[in-house]
Amino acid sequence: MGNFVFKLPDIGEGVVEGEVVQWHVSVGDSVSEDDPLVDVMTDKATVTIPSPESGVISSLSGGVGDMIAVGTTLLEIDTGGEVSASEGGGSDDVDKPAETTPAPVPTAAADPVPDPVPTAAADPVPTAAAGPPPKAPSQPATGRVLASPAVRKRARENDVDLSAVRGSGPAGRIRHADLDAFIAAGGAISGAPPVAYSVKRTEVTPVKVVGLRRRISEQMSLAKSRIPHFSYFEEVDITELESLRQILNSTKDETQPKLTYLPFIMLALGKIMPEHPECNAHFDDEGGVVLRQGAVNLGIATQTERGLYVPVVKHVEAMDIWNAASEMQRVSGSARDGTASLDELTGSTFTITSLGREGGLGATPIINHPEVSILGVHKAREMPVVKDGKIVIRRVMNLSSAFDHRVVDGADGASLIQHLKRMLETPALIFM
Repeated sequence: MGNFVFKLPDIGEGVVEGEVVQWHVSVGDSVSEDDPLVDVMTDKATVTIPSPESGVISSLSGGVGDMIAVGTTLLEIDTGGEVSASEGGGSDDVDKPAETTPAPVPTAAADPVPDPVPTAAADPVPTAAAGPPPKAPSQPATGRVLASPAVRKRARENDVDLSAVRGSGPAGRIRHADLDAFIAAGGAISGAPPVAYSVKRTEVTPVKVVGLRRRISEQMSLAKSRIPHFSYFEEVDITELESLRQILNSTKDETQPKLTYLPFIMLALGKIMPEHPECNAHFDDEGGVVLRQGAVNLGIATQTERGLYVPVVKHVEAMDIWNAASEMQRVSGSARDGTASLDELTGSTFTITSLGREGGLGATPIINHPEVSILGVHKAREMPVVKDGKIVIRRVMNLSSAFDHRVVDGADGASLIQHLKRMLETPALIFM
């Protein structure tokens, strides 16, 4: 029984401090042994620290975003929970206000309440009963209802008299939303609420940058301040690749993952990187040394609830299409559920970032320092193209890329992307 001082333990991997990302407890909370206390973020991972004792939290050291050194006090636990509760002295204090407060409240409220109620009710009744005011916004002085032809057509189809609908648009114009609200209510209401632009929003919500978001911020600042980026964009006809993907997915067995475009891109990069060694490298800018990598370890930018992680698929050059797809799914899944190990989050030599359905037409991806290259993959779409002198519909995907211009020349970066384009447009080359 007593006060247990819990110090931040040695998390391993040479960590000397950690950032408080989230407290799972507050002062006064009861905890049992092994209950989660706090999430602490180190350089590469976020660790949830459990309680070593049962009791009541008596104090916490540090708030969210604060750095706590290993071996310093993290929190204190009163292992005599009953004593702590009785020492709070809150019982007497609570009883007194509880008895005192009700007495004045009914006395003060008893006199004013009867008079205002009938008085206040008398005014709104005639106002609410009046018909003309609700319709006024949709009927200007000319008497003409303001509405688009599409709204008028819908009104006719639904036997709605637009003069009975209150418009919430500019100058009382009736919007589709006004008509929808009127129809949904069977004519019981006059229109929809005003549109958002008619309401001023002045709120300011401060969001403290902590944990992974702070680390991302620091990494991006480092990359942009040190690395002179140059970007390169290309359009790739993936019609044949899509046909191959569909065939492979239709013939795969139950143990094999469903193929997306990324495993094909990964395999193509693994195959062509020996011809573009300057793009698969790390740059030690302080030592002035470029470390060209034989292994093709591809970082896969993955959005999670906790922020952006870059798990790594290692040695893609030694994989087939199914291995690449399975490993990508595995490490991405580990990043999303928070179980990724330090080894799975480090060691990339080249990064791929894909926005999936939100892919857009182009972007300027930021290089993952100390790498020297990054590839952005965008959404595939059907579009007309000229092929053999004829306009045909083809499936097209845009690629964005960025390179460290200190060590990768423009021609070399463009050469890598053009080589990748040839592989994707003739997908048989990926497997030869």
